[in-house]
Amino acid sequence: MEPRAAAVVAKPRGCAARMSAGFTVRAATIADVPAIAAIYADSVRTGTATYEYAAPETDEMRRRFETIVGAGYPYLVAADTAGDVLGYAYACVYRPRPGYRYTVEDSVYVAANAARRGIGRALLSTLISACTARGDRLMIAVLGDTANVATIALHRALGFEIAGRLPGVGWKFGRWLDGLLMCLALGDGRTSPPSSG
Repeated sequence: MEPRAAAVVAKPRGCAARMSAGFTVRAATIADVPAIAAIYADSVRTGTATYEYAAPETDEMRRRFETIVGAGYPYLVAADTAGDVLGYAYACVYRPRPGYRYTVEDSVYVAANAARRGIGRALLSTLISACTARGDRLMIAVLGDTANVATIALHRALGFEIAGRLPGVGWKFGRWLDGLLMCLALGDGRTSPPSSG
């Protein structure tokens, strides 16, 4: 794979800490991983945003975090004034082949007790800015359930468009789930070539 300029990992460009409605969006640290794991575990157990059946242990979530951050992708958390993590978001490689290197996939999770406070929007908008600053050209949202209207609405509100529906792509909670692909052009999108071929 052809190398790309690495993003600043500790504080990715475009993701300076910002305060909004009683919480701050900032770059995640390894110390945030237990809280991230707890938020994700709840989503695995109760939701259809992910097709995992068993929640990964904290060590596995730490490994995933280190892989994403180590590859130079932004990983963010929203934390309240006490420092408690209310949600997280990250971008990662969409597909590993070199031709996809300007395309990222987003993931956004908010704690159930922190819903409807603008946390998902703050996380995703900051993630979009960080990925644009990296030079990424397309962000793809792979949504695990077309019935997840709040997540679809969040992505639409930030400019994502529906790119396709995947009927019956996943099986969870005793039923087939339709997936949805949404995409957002970043920076110049496909209107100009990347700075490095």
